[in-house]
Amino acid sequence: MAKLPVFYLALVVNTLCVLLSVISAEKLQIVYQWTQISSNSNNDPSKNLVFMDDTVVSNEEKYYAYGNIPIGVTHHKGFLYVTFPRRRAGIPATLNVIDMARNPSVNDPKLEPYPNLLVNTLRNDLSADPKRIISVYRTQVDRCDRLWFVDTGYLEYPGGGSRQVQRPALWVIDLTVNRSVRRFEIPPEMVKLGYGIANIEVDVDATDCNRAYAYLPDYEWHKLYVYGFNEGRMWRFEHNYFSFEPRHGNFYVAGQKFTWNDGIFSVAVGGKWKDSTTERIVYLRAMVSVSEIAVSNRVLQNETLALLGKGAYGKYFHHLGERGPNTQTSSHAYDPRTGTLFYAEINRNSIGCWNTDKPLKPETQGIVHLDNEEMIYPADIRVDSNGDLWVISNRLPIWIYSELNRTEVNYRIWRQSASRAIAGTICE
Repeated sequence: MAKLPVFYLALVVNTLCVLLSVISAEKLQIVYQWTQISSNSNNDPSKNLVFMDDTVVSNEEKYYAYGNIPIGVTHHKGFLYVTFPRRRAGIPATLNVIDMARNPSVNDPKLEPYPNLLVNTLRNDLSADPKRIISVYRTQVDRCDRLWFVDTGYLEYPGGGSRQVQRPALWVIDLTVNRSVRRFEIPPEMVKLGYGIANIEVDVDATDCNRAYAYLPDYEWHKLYVYGFNEGRMWRFEHNYFSFEPRHGNFYVAGQKFTWNDGIFSVAVGGKWKDSTTERIVYLRAMVSVSEIAVSNRVLQNETLALLGKGAYGKYFHHLGERGPNTQTSSHAYDPRTGTLFYAEINRNSIGCWNTDKPLKPETQGIVHLDNEEMIYPADIRVDSNGDLWVISNRLPIWIYSELNRTEVNYRIWRQSASRAIAGTICE
């Protein structure tokens, strides 16, 4: 009998341990699902009709269902904001919304371009237009009813078709009036190309909506950008902790074996920093990593300190420990009610958890959901103001390295109360 390679043997052992830890947890429930994201401007009745009637793309760019792969999901007051980064041509809208009240069925909910189709439509000559959105990966809503996201300004088309259409920009939209209140172009001295900014975390003062900061990790250039809403400026931090960990670069997902080198990818604002009543802990992690890094939000909000360089601020970033094998994560999110940090674990198709009151080590890590059939590649995870956990899974490695089965369900949005999700696990 042939021996299993060490990589696969470790994966099998780790999976068995994980299965034992999820017995008591209340699994996430599927809210919506699609086989393919199709346009109802197509006359083929066998295809899903999920975009609204007015989402007709221009004649210059033919709709391409397979290229429309959802990446990010954020819930706010009955609306789901779903993103489709432009990694292929033929995407009518990179930022969309689902009105849950109008979509009671789990299958093929209607997607509406947000804030409207024109803002999402590319110019025929692909020229820059600051009033339009090119490509968005993930979003977040703050306590002041504002939707935050980064338009990378970048088309990630294969075969030499990639191009920076316009400067990457941070957008802030007031959801109470569905109108942009801020668009900040990220200056070239911060970053040359925007495609590495695939995530966002917003940190808002408890009493002052103007005292808000956006933390933007850049996995490509291994930097963290901080934008001050009051200041109207951006500064950046660099650190060796923002790089990837080469020994954790191997992935094996749904039969696809590949190697990635993505650096700092996700940021999550947690609870109080040590004994402080004003400072909060900020958790950072690279995608190709099993480590968790922590820093005070007051450090990140200090523009003067950032300008002094990593020789001045490097000591304030702390390595908390390692989570264990195959815990590479696309996004992680903190639930203030339970003090739990949740992880979208892409290498084992699961949602992990850690009770932040406990030391960070493999023995304190739990799993609230694992599914190698339906939750293949959880791409984004958020905790809303109600304490509900939201996840989107999309089978991305199959989409990239092989080919999705167009007759199977490929994209799913999940939900579960954070408190119910951790019930009976080590994270409770």
